[in-house]
Amino acid sequence: MSEVAAQIDDATLKFGLLMESAQTHQKLAENHLERLRAHTEDLDDVVREEIRRTLIEELAELTAESSRTAAALRRMQRAADLRGLLWAAALAVVATAIPAAFMHWALPSTGEIESLRVRRDQLRANLKTIEQMAAARNGALRRVCTPLRSGRQIGARLRGKGRLLHRQRY
Repeated sequence: MSEVAAQIDDATLKFGLLMESAQTHQKLAENHLERLRAHTEDLDDVVREEIRRTLIEELAELTAESSRTAAALRRMQRAADLRGLLWAAALAVVATAIPAAFMHWALPSTGEIESLRVRRDQLRANLKTIEQMAAARNGALRRVCTPLRSGRQIGARLRGKGRLLHRQRY
């Protein structure tokens, strides 16, 4: 038995050592798994932080690009407003210049108006003189002639006496 016991003891010892070795390996594996889990959690935190940082950088770039785009659009709006204002002013100038040029060409100048006023005053004075002369002449004729009737009545009287006269329209 001693041999059998030695073989059993030897087998038990080997089994015990094997179990001890397996237990050590299991503890080592658990230790490595625990370290791997901790490392994974740290890695997860690092990855999340990197994603956050990258997202913040990208959003900052997007915000900056949006601001530049908005500023460019505002500049374009101001340029378009200025261009529209210039077109409106140009159209107003043209719309004013064309009638002004026509009036300058068609209407008499100030000097011409003044000369026309002088001419009008002279013609009024001449007309007044002619009217005075006609009044004096009519006064003399009234004393010599009888009052005349209208042209139709005179023509009718003359036709009745056999004379042919051209009918005048008054």
